[in-house]
Amino acid sequence: MHSAFSLRRLALVVMATGSAWLVACNNDADNKDKKEDSLATSPDTASHMQHNPSGPEAPMAMVKHAEVTIEATYPDTTLTGSAKFDADNGKVKMVLDITVPSKANKSVAVHLHQHGDCGDHGNMSHGHWNPTNVKHGKWGEGEYHLGDIGNVKLDGKGKGSITVETDRWTLGGDTTSNILGKALIVHGGVDDYKTQPTGNAGGRIGCGVIR
Repeated sequence: MHSAFSLRRLALVVMATGSAWLVACNNDADNKDKKEDSLATSPDTASHMQHNPSGPEAPMAMVKHAEVTIEATYPDTTLTGSAKFDADNGKVKMVLDITVPSKANKSVAVHLHQHGDCGDHGNMSHGHWNPTNVKHGKWGEGEYHLGDIGNVKLDGKGKGSITVETDRWTLGGDTTSNILGKALIVHGGVDDYKTQPTGNAGGRIGCGVIR
């Protein structure tokens, strides 16, 4: 009798442990897809400087060229990418190439984020880079963050590219335009250009720091 009771109690413990594990796994998947909105609510107050928890640093020197290598933030997501930035005649030209096989024939959102830190699945980069403290929107139309690059259409192999040329970015120098040290984030979803402050673009599946 005592043995049967112990077996029933053991079975209940095993079932409870299994249920907790399933809930944790489901929550992790949800966080991967939906965590973005809870992370990007504060304006960038020191985006022009290298992220340094111990205090601010001097603005960076101007350069003519910078690059970023983008890597997956989750081990179960295959993602590669790179971007090159060239400054000339008061403008910066970005040429971005990414490959996300699991998103073939879909679009993914790409943004610049406040801090050059890809830790915690890209969440340490904090919110969109927004030195002018305006609403999120579509690049070049009305109000938009200076980090609001937009959506990249991927082909049947998950490859896509986008080119942006603007006089609102610099490679070093002015505190409201310098993109050096910022994180470039690839999201798992599409930017709707209206949901504040993130565009409802989904979780952060890729990240790299502009150097």
